[in-house]
Amino acid sequence: MAEKKRRNPKQARAQATVDAVLEAAFQILERDGEAKLTTNLIAERAGVSIGTLYQYFADREAILAAMGQRQAEATRERITQIILAAPETSSVRAIVQALMTGITGSPATRVALSDALFRTRGEAVLSEQHEMFFDSLSGRLQFAFEMSRESAFVLTHAVVCLLRAAAAEPELDLDPGALEDELVLLLESYIGAKAARTTTGANLR
Repeated sequence: MAEKKRRNPKQARAQATVDAVLEAAFQILERDGEAKLTTNLIAERAGVSIGTLYQYFADREAILAAMGQRQAEATRERITQIILAAPETSSVRAIVQALMTGITGSPATRVALSDALFRTRGEAVLSEQHEMFFDSLSGRLQFAFEMSRESAFVLTHAVVCLLRAAAAEPELDLDPGALEDELVLLLESYIGAKAARTTTGANLR
């Protein structure tokens, strides 16, 4: 039997229902943790029937993934605005900070949302985020070096992958401030090296 088609929340009332479900799920995650999160409890807290909830989401996993996707998109947009407003190297720390705090909530909530997004979308979610990020900057920003797709890949994946690894290894007990400094150094060094290489190549011509 084919899976039931979920409704697309195009109308304002439908979108309000989706927002209420996602907000309810977030509150339960923060208060009780992922183990206590059920669709019945989410529907009750959101003030909707369980049947209404299932019109938009197949299961709890779909709700978690939708929450993760929404926060990922908000983070990407915030980073895009940071780069467009201040493309110089000094904006790197703001970008790193945006990535580190992009998925809101407790550490356990952030891990739950990130894991759900990768479980439902697979590793391709990184490629999708990269493509949307690259397209949002294409033609709107001039770097001191050629922003090839390979360069953009490094910039958009380096911090995200390292932060995901840090979240998956809490036993390392990494200090957030020190980790932020190291990530900033990583990106600034890459950007600086690319710019220097471009300048050297131009001088040799």
